[in-house]
Amino acid sequence: MMSKRITVVGAGLAGSEAAWQIAERGVNVTLVEMRPKVSSPAHKTDLFAELVCSNSLGGDTETTPAGILKSELRALGSLIMKVADENSVPAGKALAVDREGFAASVTDRLLSHPLIQVERREVEEVPEGPAILATGPLTSEPLARSIGELAGEESLFFYDAVAPLVLSDTIDMTIAYRKDRYSEEEGGDYINCPMNEEQYRVFHKALLEAERAPRHDFESKIKYFEGCMPVEALAERGPDTLCFGPLRPVGLEHPVTGERFFAVVQLRQDNRDGSVYNIVGFQTNLKWGEQDRVFRLIPGLENVEFVRKGVMHRNIYVNAPKVLDGHLRFRGGAEDIYLAGQISGVEGYVESVAMGMVAALNLLSSDMELPLPEWPVETAIGALLNRLSDDTVKRFQPTNVNLGIFPSLGERIKLKPERCRRVALRARDRMDDFLSDTRWKKLWSEE
Repeated sequence: MMSKRITVVGAGLAGSEAAWQIAERGVNVTLVEMRPKVSSPAHKTDLFAELVCSNSLGGDTETTPAGILKSELRALGSLIMKVADENSVPAGKALAVDREGFAASVTDRLLSHPLIQVERREVEEVPEGPAILATGPLTSEPLARSIGELAGEESLFFYDAVAPLVLSDTIDMTIAYRKDRYSEEEGGDYINCPMNEEQYRVFHKALLEAERAPRHDFESKIKYFEGCMPVEALAERGPDTLCFGPLRPVGLEHPVTGERFFAVVQLRQDNRDGSVYNIVGFQTNLKWGEQDRVFRLIPGLENVEFVRKGVMHRNIYVNAPKVLDGHLRFRGGAEDIYLAGQISGVEGYVESVAMGMVAALNLLSSDMELPLPEWPVETAIGALLNRLSDDTVKRFQPTNVNLGIFPSLGERIKLKPERCRRVALRARDRMDDFLSDTRWKKLWSEE
């Protein structure tokens, strides 16, 4: 194995995964994290792998693209998936975690690894390689400029919004009810706040009229990613848009009375003991006082206690098809510098973990004089990489794992769950082939 030291910048989900994978293969790692010396607009702690938005890592069944990706990461020995499973909280068919317990566990494991040296400082320039930049969507200004210079163009950016958290025992359960979507039984992992049409119209009007938090000099260049659209921005698209999005009532009839509602606001458990819930899909840039006023118009939340208000922060990412070479390396030189996580052009927690895994294994392969891994495009990981390298995309935006990025099955399957199941079976077979390929035996061997 190599004797040199590899630098990983950023101890978020991607950087934590990358550092762990490298160290587990007997290579020394310097993991550099700027917190707490330099903070970000969204982070609250100095823990590694802190989740600053939702505590949900998405679907966890083979009938969801996110579930396929999780299965692949588990097969690859992902640290983040192992810790997430250990710190999971009820969330129906999704994987959600106790965010504090999750981050604390990741931090403890990395700090205690004998081959990982942690440095708490800000990196202002792209370091000498070999290195992985996993500084995330909140990359500090100096390093962002340096990355832009190396990329040959300015980094693109968009805005991400964080949903409010509330104390569960302050939710009025005489109005709200527990139920998972389409379940006919009483009880479930989600708390549902129902609205009739009149209540919804009052709420929608208040949401449109509410005052938003001021933004900075980059205000005129806002680019929202569809998956993290602020609820007030969604509301602007039409009077009933929310009813087809986060407030969709389909499958959420009252479990006792059978009553159907015009709109339903869902809340999902956010910590292990269930004392905190987040308002699903309510990422927002409203002023905090306005959040108090407007969100208390939701039936069942009239007297709710907020433990965190929603905030909005800048996210930075590169135009991957132009900047990266398909292996997460910069084009046109600097071949020993890799990008990982959201800054590489993916969106989502688990997608970021996957790119941390890929960057680590690709870098190790190169330095071990192995051929670079050929990640099968039929797998979720391979499909994501293929999307990042697709230079036919005219207007690149961060991508998450979805059925649209997988190759066609070659036949028409009408029902989405069955189509996804077939994609999952194919992905599993191709991942098995990949892991058994002798060209990369040294990556998996413990010798």
